[in-house]
Amino acid sequence: MNLNLHRPISRRTLLRGTGITLALPFLESMLRAGQTATVPRRMVAIETNMGIMPQFFFPEKGGRDYALPPYLQKLAQHREKMTVFSGVSLPGVTGGHAAEKCFLTGTPHPDRGGFRNWVSLDQLAAEHVGVATRHPSLSLAMVSDGSPTLSYTRSGAPIPAEKSPSKLFQKLFVQGKANEVEANVEALRQGRSMLDFVGGQSKRLNQTLTHADKQRMDEYFTSVRELEKRLHAAEEWEYKPKPVVKNAAPADIDDAREFVAKTKLMFDVMKLALETDSTRIITLFVDTGVIHNITHHGNRPEAVAELRAKEEAQFDALNGFLTSLDGTQEEGETLLDRTQVLYGTPMGSANSHSNVNLPVLLAGGGFKHGQHLAFDTQNNYPLSNLYLSMLHRLGIETEEFSTAKGTMKGLELA
Repeated sequence: MNLNLHRPISRRTLLRGTGITLALPFLESMLRAGQTATVPRRMVAIETNMGIMPQFFFPEKGGRDYALPPYLQKLAQHREKMTVFSGVSLPGVTGGHAAEKCFLTGTPHPDRGGFRNWVSLDQLAAEHVGVATRHPSLSLAMVSDGSPTLSYTRSGAPIPAEKSPSKLFQKLFVQGKANEVEANVEALRQGRSMLDFVGGQSKRLNQTLTHADKQRMDEYFTSVRELEKRLHAAEEWEYKPKPVVKNAAPADIDDAREFVAKTKLMFDVMKLALETDSTRIITLFVDTGVIHNITHHGNRPEAVAELRAKEEAQFDALNGFLTSLDGTQEEGETLLDRTQVLYGTPMGSANSHSNVNLPVLLAGGGFKHGQHLAFDTQNNYPLSNLYLSMLHRLGIETEEFSTAKGTMKGLELA
């Protein structure tokens, strides 16, 4: 690598120059937190990107005795295991569709030039609990084209999402042949060799830096060492057999119009991933771009009716996923009791490209649910506060995440 010692070089530039991404460093304190947890806690975050018609989602009354609106009627059997939120948004997150990339990061103003994202909720969680599983996290997407994702590294780089349920199934449960395992291990070892090279180059660069820059490089060296640990752990996992499941591999659906059916397939594999403890952190980006035209319905009755049918089908799929988790026992609790399932959208109204009053719900995960937490629809409550509560439920002792000013008011642990 050719380093120009007279130009300022950021950590991201250095890593990008070697083809290496320091996405999820494991700190020793995080490792201890993951090892001492007695109950496996999990997190699933799902975004549907084209909004949800608010009139069919939000209850009219706050508290516990609210009447279920049409969309939530689809989830009626899980009422006591979910909390519905209204009057929440991500402070400063603007830009209509541009907000898609900020649903789990809360990074303000994605529509402005020079925007750089922050770390996403799932990736911060994976740093702490990911060491316990073969896959620290899974980033998934239901999309016909493009490469959207909900997952972003600490440097704000997007983590590519797996789009195929069949490929995900193979990754999780199909054991590779001996030569394939060795090839994967060799690739991991090569990755470690590249890190050694980067470290040597960086130490030489360090001799020319100011005191402040040396501190920054210290952070870089720490990242290198922690990624080396991750690569070593990944190498060990390659030699361990994958879980055996009775389920057959799903057959992918190629028709973009069948996004609900495609989502159901992905939900099925996600449930298996959680049940086998292959991972404890999952994100799913549900791209409903095929109905983008009718989200701009202009309150035309026929367009509203068509869109309502599509969105109700999405809640049917979500209900199936929650039901499958709630029907799976693990040490006297259900998988849903141990899995936080966040479901929401970055737009309060796709018809007007609004990024306030976001339709959001949280199911399972060990909270006191069965309520509608209604906040001010004019001066929204920070949704990022919910994210901090979710991190705490995973046993992660942090007092800050994104724009959070504290934990979610009114949401208590079970």
